[in-house]
Amino acid sequence: MNPLSHLLPELESGLSALGLPTDPLAGKLLDYLALLDRWNKTYNLTAVRDPREMLYKHLLDSLSMWRHVADGKLADLGTGPGLPGIPLALANPRLQVTLVESIAKKTRFQREVVRQLGLTNVRVLESRAEAVDEPGAYDQITARAMDTLAGILAVGGHLLAPGGRLLAMKGQRPDAEIAALPPGWRVESVQALTVPGLEGDRHLVTVTRTPAETA
Repeated sequence: MNPLSHLLPELESGLSALGLPTDPLAGKLLDYLALLDRWNKTYNLTAVRDPREMLYKHLLDSLSMWRHVADGKLADLGTGPGLPGIPLALANPRLQVTLVESIAKKTRFQREVVRQLGLTNVRVLESRAEAVDEPGAYDQITARAMDTLAGILAVGGHLLAPGGRLLAMKGQRPDAEIAALPPGWRVESVQALTVPGLEGDRHLVTVTRTPAETA
């Protein structure tokens, strides 16, 4: 039995609020959360210690962007313990997720999650984003708490296929970061996100190459 089963009603309520099905997704997410909680006690994978807080600040926060993520190949840069990549992969089996993380204890955890949950649509890459030698291999890249928009593009922009998109999760609308985008990139959209159970601003910034760069 999952030691966090008492959190299932809250998780199911959050998934419903986001427009996601609860079965079997809630059970799989709870299995991931239990693994994260157990490993975190030893390996300090995340500063959030309380499983209930993790449910809102990690799982539901990650899934708040799910409607904006298209099927295809996604690279999750600086993913830490697999956020948002693992929740997104669980929510959409048609999404092929590569978790990019340079810290060995975090990639060990990710591989254990992939093994235990049987995630055939997730691969783990122990590397810094700028060292990933897969130019143009991804339809989308994402980063949840990694850097400024320009910083993310500097280390990961080479991974995007022509017409590919950066999906950057931010708190307040990052107007200064948008103004500082490097030449050749433009903002496609800025979406306000609502995370069930959490207050405060949350935005998803979608960045793509300018038409001259994709011609």
